[in-house]
Amino acid sequence: MTIALIANPSAGGRKGARIIPQVEKHLDRHRIDYRIFITQHHTHAIDIARQLVLSRYNGVVSLGGDGTNFHVLNGLLKYHDPARLPPLGIIPVGSGNSFARDLGICTTADGIRALTAGETRPVDVCSFTQDGQPWFFVNLAGFGFVTDVAQTAHRLKRCGDFSYVLGVFHRMLGLRFHRMQLEIDGRRIEGENCFVEFCNSRYTGGRMLMAPDAAIDDGWFDVVVVGPMTRRSLMAAFPTIFKGTHGRHPAVNFYRARTASVETDPPKPLLPDGELFGSTPTRVAIHPRWVRYFA
Repeated sequence: MTIALIANPSAGGRKGARIIPQVEKHLDRHRIDYRIFITQHHTHAIDIARQLVLSRYNGVVSLGGDGTNFHVLNGLLKYHDPARLPPLGIIPVGSGNSFARDLGICTTADGIRALTAGETRPVDVCSFTQDGQPWFFVNLAGFGFVTDVAQTAHRLKRCGDFSYVLGVFHRMLGLRFHRMQLEIDGRRIEGENCFVEFCNSRYTGGRMLMAPDAAIDDGWFDVVVVGPMTRRSLMAAFPTIFKGTHGRHPAVNFYRARTASVETDPPKPLLPDGELFGSTPTRVAIHPRWVRYFA
């Protein structure tokens, strides 16, 4: 087996730089042939994936976090035929590594084992529009309070998963809501909103179980819509997200969809797969089993 290894040395607060030599040793030990590509700037993985000659590889693997996987995925799907993609892989070294958990990959060692085993599973891909162009995600995309939290967490990456917890408490102090018009498979939802998440997989921010019933291969994405809440109510509800029981709160609603469109006032930044990229308005759609991942 020959893989293209796209490695982000900045992932996980520079943890990637420390992990790369260890991963190379493991690949050599398991006799996995590879060519490594080191990213030089934030979106470099998109360019690397775009320029790959895919016929040379039996897999394309990202070493980094959810954001690195997001860039690799978009470099592949925006510039190559999805039907001709080799399996994708993840060696997680980011702050959250949320999507990898749904593949049963929680550690660097898990990522290596998935490659050596060679087993893959189909994964749905979601798209969202920006300026009329599609972009893709496999974990989730959201806006509102969740994006505010991520902006804070990005500045605290050295704290790992805990950076998201710190972000939640920091952003609660300046809690604000926005007007939203959301259409889910023709069903219209309007009003004041705290945040929305379009979830292909279950986790966000590491171990936060945002969409406990989501599945990465069922042809649907789950939509989590959270209406206005007081700071005290939000503070009380926050711990329940780690068990996936936040849906018991009356301000939290879950939906399943194949398409959705949203407008907000004011426009809100988007957070696809942990990346601060784009803004509302946007349209979200599901592409069932478009790719395969080592799992």
